[in-house]
Amino acid sequence: MTGSGTSGWPTAELDAVRRLKVMASAAGHPSYAERRFDVPLERLWSVASDLENELPLIVSGLRSFTITHSAGERLSGEAVGAVGFREQFDVVLRPGWCLMQGKVLTSGMAATADGDGCRFAFFTSLRLPGGHLLDRLRGPWSARRAENMLDRLGERVAAGSAPGRPE
Repeated sequence: MTGSGTSGWPTAELDAVRRLKVMASAAGHPSYAERRFDVPLERLWSVASDLENELPLIVSGLRSFTITHSAGERLSGEAVGAVGFREQFDVVLRPGWCLMQGKVLTSGMAATADGDGCRFAFFTSLRLPGGHLLDRLRGPWSARRAENMLDRLGERVAAGSAPGRPE
């Protein structure tokens, strides 16, 4: 906690990963995974935030993600799943922070510097009626899927293979 503000109440500053964890907790029973990577934040985030080129390589079951509108840090995009399911997302994308909300799914990514490396977190939660129950049922499978996603992110960062990005 930091000093008190003008109201006399104490305030707390949360880094992006901690903010994402709070949001995931509010979602009920999300799939959430967090990991420390031994690479600079900028290097990891340049891969994680490349929604059109890298996200489909990192998230299993995602065939493509296309940005359909961009206005500063606010984007719109269309995700197409491996079996053809399409979903429109409203996206907030800024350094170290990405929050994506569609009709069926809410998802987010966050990264923050941690010494000579960085911490990265990912969450996803269903927004359907009964979504909390479905999230709870898919828990063990979703936890493995999220860990696999972090493994693929690490591989993509190590490869330094994003199109147009110098190694």
